[in-house]
Amino acid sequence: MKPLCPENKRVVITGLGPLSPIGSGKEPFWNSLLNGASGGRSLHFEENDIDQYSSRIACPVFDFNLENYFERTKETRYLSRTSSMALAGAKLALEDAGLILEPSVSEKSRREYAIKSLDSTLAGVILGVGVQNMDGFEKHHRRFLECHGSKRISPFALPYIQAGSIPAVVSKKFGFRGTSLSISTACASGTYAIIEACKQILLGEEVLFIAGGCDACITPFVFGGFDALGAMSRRNEAPEKASRPFDRDRDGFVLGEGAGILIVEELHHALERGGHIYAEISGFGITSDAYHITAVDPSGDMQAKAITDALRMARVSPGEVDYVNAHGTSTPLNDPVETLAIKKALGKHAYRIPVTSTKSMTGHLIGASGGVEIIATALMMEHGKVHPTINLERPGEGCDLDYVPDGPVDKTIHKALKNSFAFGGMNASVLLSKFPEICR
Repeated sequence: MKPLCPENKRVVITGLGPLSPIGSGKEPFWNSLLNGASGGRSLHFEENDIDQYSSRIACPVFDFNLENYFERTKETRYLSRTSSMALAGAKLALEDAGLILEPSVSEKSRREYAIKSLDSTLAGVILGVGVQNMDGFEKHHRRFLECHGSKRISPFALPYIQAGSIPAVVSKKFGFRGTSLSISTACASGTYAIIEACKQILLGEEVLFIAGGCDACITPFVFGGFDALGAMSRRNEAPEKASRPFDRDRDGFVLGEGAGILIVEELHHALERGGHIYAEISGFGITSDAYHITAVDPSGDMQAKAITDALRMARVSPGEVDYVNAHGTSTPLNDPVETLAIKKALGKHAYRIPVTSTKSMTGHLIGASGGVEIIATALMMEHGKVHPTINLERPGEGCDLDYVPDGPVDKTIHKALKNSFAFGGMNASVLLSKFPEICR
């Protein structure tokens, strides 16, 4: 397969910024993954009776406060939770990449943070957002209804609730003046955003991106919508055991929130500045089921094609894949179909490698899930260990791969696949490669 551009550019991951129900920041998140921590908790809404919902559990990010990451400003007062989490995750990723500097006095009027050795016009922000700033939207809409009209609508409502405002506030905070874009493809949004950032770099448009996903969907309306669909687990008596991908007794996903933000960078740019390289993004594939607005195509054909396309782009054979980070939602339909798609794409080799679900611990972070799970995969490649799929006691029908149910295992990972398969049949797979030590 021909390279996407004449220069044959390559894209690498140089910074990790996880904000998750089981830990925020690289080290706390990694330790929780290895220990099989669960983010499941009983849920309470301040303004809504929780007993009206059939599911009453979620995976929230406890004690999150943007002021732990940034000084309070007039602008941060108006930010809703998804935007705030995106900002925090971006700061974590930039710090991990060794890029962030405190501003000089002369710069403070223009931007709050300076980025080390970087032309700001060659740096962009692409973020996947499954919904939008729903807590802000619901608050302002409630006020609109209570006041019977527009007189009490805040002038800051519309600018700060739209999905496009989320990358915009990140771009402004760090002075990134390249592409600023939000992508919404349900729970594949974060993975799509990372793929789009790769395309921009491969085409030579920019050299570095803040990319990934963010979502804060644990709100009365969004939670109620998923509850009405019957998509969420009703294991209310044991929330820490409710997310159980591939298990016989799984009954739905557990809704979570967070941000999975990465720094993706053109290889030569990363090498020249001495950046640490976690992995190379060497292939990706995107397909659509064109089947149903919520249900997965039971054939798994287009999911398998997304995997195959990622392998073909990376010039990797199925037998070279060492690990798969599954979409693994813990829903009755998704888990066996994804298992089938993996087997269609990898053949008999699928039975020889570990396949695990990060969502067993974090719950389903919607637009943030792809970014958080790519971070998890990069850390597993870095440390040579595979995190477990917790709560898997008895595999369900059609779920017959090695899902690592009994704790972490040692595994050298040279090639890893990450799957994200979303509502509406929007499928994305990414192939990560361990960057050769000789080239560091």
